[in-house]
Amino acid sequence: MNEIFEKVERTFLSKFGKTCLFVQSPGRVNLIGGHTDYNDGFTLPLAIDKSIIFGISGNSVGKYRFYAVDKEESYELDINQPLEKSEKGWPNYLLGVIDQLHNRNYQFDGFDCVFAGDIPMGAGMSSSAALEGGLLFGLTQLFEWNIPPVELARIAQQAENEFVGVQCGIMDQFISLNGKEKKAMKLDCRSLDYEFYPFDNNGIAIVLCDTQIRHELASSEYNVRRQQCEEGVEVLKSYDSDIRSLRDVSIGFLKEHRDDLDPVIFKRCKYIVEENDRVLQACEDLQNHDWAAFGQRIFASHAGLRDEYEVSSRELDTLVEVAHHIDGVLGARMMGGGFGGCTINIVQESAYEEFSEQIQKEYANRIEQEIKIYKTKASGGTHLIKESVES
Repeated sequence: MNEIFEKVERTFLSKFGKTCLFVQSPGRVNLIGGHTDYNDGFTLPLAIDKSIIFGISGNSVGKYRFYAVDKEESYELDINQPLEKSEKGWPNYLLGVIDQLHNRNYQFDGFDCVFAGDIPMGAGMSSSAALEGGLLFGLTQLFEWNIPPVELARIAQQAENEFVGVQCGIMDQFISLNGKEKKAMKLDCRSLDYEFYPFDNNGIAIVLCDTQIRHELASSEYNVRRQQCEEGVEVLKSYDSDIRSLRDVSIGFLKEHRDDLDPVIFKRCKYIVEENDRVLQACEDLQNHDWAAFGQRIFASHAGLRDEYEVSSRELDTLVEVAHHIDGVLGARMMGGGFGGCTINIVQESAYEEFSEQIQKEYANRIEQEIKIYKTKASGGTHLIKESVES
């Protein structure tokens, strides 16, 4: 990470000829609780030690000026021009933050922003949330705004919902901004209450296997799944007016009204209801240091994502199936929105090298492609690295 910091510092000085403040914003993994966040449910994410580093400073030229070091691309906009989507894609996550701040009547002049990181794009580690949260947190430091952590997460989420156009829940932004080292966060996505559970990686490795497949289908199908869940809630509400989301539905009530739902809608709802229960049980497992039970819930989560929510892929399923038969693997499932990206694997530290070798070999035999493997750990949330200093 020092290398990335030095690259950002060097590039900022070269581009803008001045000093800046530096912010580190992490990616995340979601241990269990896939797609529950936008259903007012529970999730169990943690921030990881892969992140984006930002250099940010105000300017007197009346422009927003961004530079993405890894892409070697720049973007700038006059502060008096209307915000419009960029075809480059990445500026939209930053523009969305500016848009939300404008909507909330925050007043600010132009600023310069340089960033680089080591979060693989599109791999399900939420580089988008790190982008949004990192810029937002940096602006609060730059302009001395006192915005509570929960509100920061809401602003970042709405930037992605309303400007980028992806109807994500709040989990990614929340954990990126508020994670703790060696801790997993149980987040109640309705109340935004949260508590931490031990995840010290003592003898346990978090291993991500990246298919390197990025399906454009993911964003559109993500929105479709959200609509399907809402459709199920509308039907179920007619039988119980207290139901506001699938969070309020028990598996018994859902099965009782199975014939009232389209079969596909029933499957979507069943997965969400059962996944919420799995999250709560997984928290107890962590509290009890019961890694075997915890891992089995992760395998069950993948089965639901594959068979009922139908957001997996041949590549992801292959990785989970192979992992299931490797000694020392406690649990594995797909991560992120679906159709590509990574699996998350909970592996005994002593088995990591064997796991890495076997899964790469078997995946290559079956899919005839290579995967990338990342070993990571629970990290802290978005934070200031250091203030501006004179060079």
